[in-house]
Amino acid sequence: MSRNLFVTATGTEIGKTYVAGLIAKTLQEAGLKAAYYKAAMSGNQRRPDGTLIPGDALFVKEFAHLSQSLESMCPYVYEHAVSPHLASRLEGHPVSMEVVEKSFQKVSCEYDYVVVEGSGGITCPLGYDEEPIQLEDIVRRLALPSVMVADAGLGTINGVVLTCEYMKQKELPLEGIIFNNFHAGDVMEEDNRRMCEEMTGLPVLACVARGDRALPGLEAEKLAALFD
Repeated sequence: MSRNLFVTATGTEIGKTYVAGLIAKTLQEAGLKAAYYKAAMSGNQRRPDGTLIPGDALFVKEFAHLSQSLESMCPYVYEHAVSPHLASRLEGHPVSMEVVEKSFQKVSCEYDYVVVEGSGGITCPLGYDEEPIQLEDIVRRLALPSVMVADAGLGTINGVVLTCEYMKQKELPLEGIIFNNFHAGDVMEEDNRRMCEEMTGLPVLACVARGDRALPGLEAEKLAALFD
């Protein structure tokens, strides 16, 4: 069975997929057998034959040079660019926890490290009408430790602290923070880093600049230690 790590964020469009790709790439390049998994994925385009392309999974697969099949990366793929619970309502394919768990366990049996990406922030609902499922339910069921991705810019302190406090309240293990879109030497962003560490007690594990092809200061051995 694999060791696993969940990638959450302070909200949507923060850079979870990019960071998940960096994590998988770092492990893969170190000779570790890495894989990617996302329970539900919204806002996807269609192939000429009408089937949906799991865009986030495709990015990570190509970026990290994973051998894993695209089909195994995500059991629920939706076209509408809305929360998965609404996309499933519109498209008639509701998320089942049993399916999510079984497909994850299959990946877990075939790889050494699995990077599990969330949809939106930690409170995002994946299902509501038929089976109420929030991301935190997935994290708890699969017993996943987490890292939080946050944008380095203005307003991040509030989002980081609120996400951290929510996860503490729900007893969801959080290993640290990864800043995205970081500009080294920027007075505000450097202060955001310091304040987030002091106000949450969590370490900032890496500060990622736009276009980075590796996680600065987070080599494979240190990264692998975050997985459980």
